Amino acid sequence: MKFHGKNKRTDKARESISKDIDFIVVGTGPGGATVAKELSQRNKKVLILEWGDNKPLIGSFWQGAKGMLIPGRSLLFTNQMLGLIRGITTGGSTIYYYATSWPVPLEMLKSHGVDLTREVEETRKELPIAPLKDEMTGPMATRIMESAQDLGYNWQKLDKFMYQDRWKPEYPFGHYGDPFGVKWSARMYVEEALKDGAELITGARATRVIIENKIAVGVEYKKDGKLQKAFAPKTILSGGGIGTPVILRASGIKSAGYNFFFDPLIGVRGTVKDIEVPLSEIPMSTGVHMIGEGYMMTDWAVSSGNTAIFTAQAFRFDKLFSRRNTLQILVKAKDELGGKLTDKGGVRKNLDENEKKKLQRGYERAKEILKNAGAKSIFRTGYLAAHPGGTVKIGDLLDSNLKTEYDNLYVCDCSVIPEAYGLPPTYTIIGLGKRLAKHLVN
Repeated sequence: MKFHGKNKRTDKARESISKDIDFIVVGTGPGGATVAKELSQRNKKVLILEWGDNKPLIGSFWQGAKGMLIPGRSLLFTNQMLGLIRGITTGGSTIYYYATSWPVPLEMLKSHGVDLTREVEETRKELPIAPLKDEMTGPMATRIMESAQDLGYNWQKLDKFMYQDRWKPEYPFGHYGDPFGVKWSARMYVEEALKDGAELITGARATRVIIENKIAVGVEYKKDGKLQKAFAPKTILSGGGIGTPVILRASGIKSAGYNFFFDPLIGVRGTVKDIEVPLSEIPMSTGVHMIGEGYMMTDWAVSSGNTAIFTAQAFRFDKLFSRRNTLQILVKAKDELGGKLTDKGGVRKNLDENEKKKLQRGYERAKEILKNAGAKSIFRTGYLAAHPGGTVKIGDLLDSNLKTEYDNLYVCDCSVIPEAYGLPPTYTIIGLGKRLAKHLVN
C-alpha cells in the first residue's frame, strides 16, 4: 500500500515502525483475538494492541479487580446508575465471563447480509462447546433446574465453552480469571496468534485511527504516558461495544455510539439450609430462554465479593456472608435500541418501563422457582447491564464485510451486531471474526 506522507522523513519513520506488519488488531476480546489468530495462521504479520496487561492468571480477587472493577475504566455506570463491567486485559471480558455458549442469531444476521453458518460449524468443531457433565453441574444449578422442571419450565443444561477433561472438583470457578485453563477465553486465541508470529503490545490504549485521504494507514496509541504510532495496510478495531465507537469518533466517524443495547439484568436470591454451594459451582450451567416474554433465566453462582455487593445494593446486610447457602437466578432481558455514548465512553441510556416490566415478570417467575426449591428470604438485586453492543452496526456504519466508510478499516466486536437479541454474544463474535479473517485474506 502507498502511504500519503507529507515528507520523506515521515515515510521512513513509518517504514521502521511498520516493517513486515500486514494488519493491526486493536483489542483482544473474542473478536480481535479470533481475527488475530486466523490471520496469523495464514502467515500474515499481525500487530495486536491491548489496553490491559497480559500477566499470568492467578484467579485472585485483586487481579480481577484491576481488570474489571476500576471506575471509569472497566467499571462504568449509566445515567441511571446501572453498573456495567468490561474486561480490560488480554482476552477482554472472556477472562471474567461464565463461559456459556448461547446460540448464534443466524437468521437475524442473514437478514443483514451476513451468513455465519459455516463459521458457527467451524467454531463448534474447534472449541469445547457442550453441556456440562453431571459431576460438573453444581448443587445450586441442579436444585434450580429440578425446581423449574417441576413447575413445567423447559429448563435445561446449557452449552459451555469449557475443557471439561481439565476440571477437578477442588478447582474454584474462575470468576477473576481461570489459572487452570478449564474455561476457554479469548486469551487462548491470542496465545495461538503469538505462537504463529503475531506481536502483542500491552498497556497500549488506542486513541484514534490515522486516516489519510479516506484511507486508514495506522493507529495512534498511548503507552506509558506517551503517544506512539503504528502503521499497517489494514486495521481492525475490536475494542468492544464502548471502546470501538469512542476510537471511531476520534477518527472522524462522529455517528458511532448511538442507539445501542446493553442487556439489562437482575439477580433473584434466596437462602436454603440443606445445601452448601461450593466454590467450584459453575454459573449459568442451566437455564431457559423465555423468547415470547423477552428474557432468559439461568442459575447464577457468584463470588463472595459479588455476593457482598449485591446484598449491600439491596440493603440486605443480613445476607452479606450468605453465599454458601444462597440460590440465585439471573434474569436478563432483551432491551430496545437507544441511548448514546459520550466522546469519553460515558453510557447514557435509560431503562424504560417496558424493560422494567420484563424484568419484573422474570422476577416473579424466578421467585416462584426459588420458593419451590425451598428457598426463604427471597429478594432481588438492583439493575445491572452487560454486553453493550450495536454501537457500530452492520448496515449502518459498516457494510456486510464489517468495513467502515474508510478504506482498510474494519470492526469486529459486539459493536457490529445490528439488533438486540438478549443473549451473551461470544459465540456470535467468534463467528464474525472467522468470517472477517477469510474476507481479509481473500
